[in-house]
Amino acid sequence: MSKAAQLDRDAVRIGDLVIGDGLPVVVVGGQDARWLRLRGDGGPPADGVVAEARASWAGPLLVEPASAADLPAVARHADGVVIGAASACDPVLVRAAARLGLPVVLQRGVVGGRTATLEEWLTAVDDCAAEGNEAIVLCESGGRAEPEDAAPDLGLMRAARERTGRPVLAGLGGDGALAGAAVAAGADGLLVGPGASARVLATAREAATVVAAVVRPEAPETLDAARGAIDRVDAALATLLERRAGLAGRIQRLKPVGGFRGRDMERERRLVEAMARRAPSLGAGLLAPIMNAVIEAGLRLSEETRNGEERR
Repeated sequence: MSKAAQLDRDAVRIGDLVIGDGLPVVVVGGQDARWLRLRGDGGPPADGVVAEARASWAGPLLVEPASAADLPAVARHADGVVIGAASACDPVLVRAAARLGLPVVLQRGVVGGRTATLEEWLTAVDDCAAEGNEAIVLCESGGRAEPEDAAPDLGLMRAARERTGRPVLAGLGGDGALAGAAVAAGADGLLVGPGASARVLATAREAATVVAAVVRPEAPETLDAARGAIDRVDAALATLLERRAGLAGRIQRLKPVGGFRGRDMERERRLVEAMARRAPSLGAGLLAPIMNAVIEAGLRLSEETRNGEERR
């Protein structure tokens, strides 16, 4: 079949990266995969540009052709082809790209100067599938040709996921502000522009790690994958514990009697019972010592902070 064979309609492999339902959220354009856009403006030949990108990056490489003339270079060196918004409603180019046998990342396009509807976008998906290529990943960037201008419609992205059962990416704009919302809305990955800043990449990676751990169920099938999933949950736990410690310190400053002497054991009991309703497999019996350790760590931190302030 294709160079990066389809695992199923809801999971697509691009090089050694798998995108889909029940899998980790990926960042395309970051450490998970690279994205190269060919400009088609009379610059260096596409083959040389893509070959250089391939030589400098061992991981999955996706390339967006400027025209059908770039497709042979994509086929020789890339792991996947990106059909950008400006080309996504060109059935000739879409079909030619699909025939490469590579996975296709298909952005929502532009039709007659307006953004394509969901139905028009899905027609382009059907054009790919008609060429025998089912390794299709949808990407919602708001139909914007330039990555920095991306403004994804997350409701439409979710609808495309539900209608097709295929993986979906959310194209992020220049500030990455929608990264967390995109993950919460069901994005299987985040697409950042080739020139994205370190801040945008960090925002995307944080959303793919921390937000995904809270809202996205995973079904790892190997030991390494299971450990990776636990690492993401632990990252979310650490983030929440840091936030809790800050709030607990504020409470200690507001209470008439703070510190260990001011503990409200009845409130702590109700807290554990409320948590047990969210974590029934652990139950109050196992949660009680965990929360006791968390509370005491917060109290010790508050005391250390107060003592340090008094010494200054």
